[in-house]
Amino acid sequence: MSERYSRQERFAPIGREGQDQLSQKHVLIVGAGALGGANAEMLARAGVGKITIIDRDYIEWSNLGRQQLYTEEDAVSLRTKASAAEQRLRAINSDIEVYGMAQEFEEETAETLVEGVDFLIDGTDNFQTRFVINDVAAKLNVPWVYGGCLKSYGIVLPIFPGKTPCLHCLIDHLPQEGGTCDTVGIIGPAVQMTAAYQTAECLKFLTGHAMSKEMIYVDVWGREYSSINVSKLIDKECSSCSSKAVYPYLKKVKGLRTAMLCGRNTVQVRPSQLSILSLSELSRHLKPLTERVKGNGDLLMFHVEDVRFVVFKDGRTLIHGTEDVQEAKKLYQRYIGA
Repeated sequence: MSERYSRQERFAPIGREGQDQLSQKHVLIVGAGALGGANAEMLARAGVGKITIIDRDYIEWSNLGRQQLYTEEDAVSLRTKASAAEQRLRAINSDIEVYGMAQEFEEETAETLVEGVDFLIDGTDNFQTRFVINDVAAKLNVPWVYGGCLKSYGIVLPIFPGKTPCLHCLIDHLPQEGGTCDTVGIIGPAVQMTAAYQTAECLKFLTGHAMSKEMIYVDVWGREYSSINVSKLIDKECSSCSSKAVYPYLKKVKGLRTAMLCGRNTVQVRPSQLSILSLSELSRHLKPLTERVKGNGDLLMFHVEDVRFVVFKDGRTLIHGTEDVQEAKKLYQRYIGA
């Protein structure tokens, strides 16, 4: 028995055989924020052989209160969450493979990214991305676990294509409050509790045990807990998981694409074709327009017209200071290019 995992191996449902199984598995985590980071750290410490973590964002000071993988230095350096997460996870466990990808999880690349993955974990903060996860998981028959948290509560839902309802089947049964972490807040214990349930379901599946068929709700402040068995809520006409599935969220979209980042007064704009952008060339282009330019090789931040732009190497741009999609598109075309 190896000393590193000895306590986990003494847990009878996992044991030495389960530990060996974990070392051969690949988990993909979509989102490297609070939930994604907490899941990633637990799985790295548990000895999962390969972890890929994907995130489109960079580290800001407001993240540090609940996103445990990151430090003040990361925020000062404007590091992408994916690169910082990769470095931290490798420092935690040098025996496993870790890959951080600073990009969006979207319909154009989802199937390629999920191919060969054993399990998916939702660490996102928006349903658009979750529905992409849901469709690709259903299409490729990969189990995953939904997680969402806000204020002091969290919701966890394991999804196994063909055996449980998918997210699309259950959307009318999920609580819809309408707030975000930026508008109503969140506390760290809610994140940790939600991630703990997610990671537990992942470990169950990877070691050959059945996942739960229940959706769990827990409020760590109000000391509330409830669970609902959702196994009978499969929609036989579902466009995402039934025999008639057309996977609507995997359909390609042409032209400039936008996404509002809820509660952040920010719009993400991405070109129709993602490609490697020369940030140094863009910096030179911006010099006559603004002196407020800062970059680190992974992204470039600049301010103009009282708006803050954060440009990633693949051309994706976060435009802070507006929630007007059309205005964001015009600003993008003016300063970044069509």
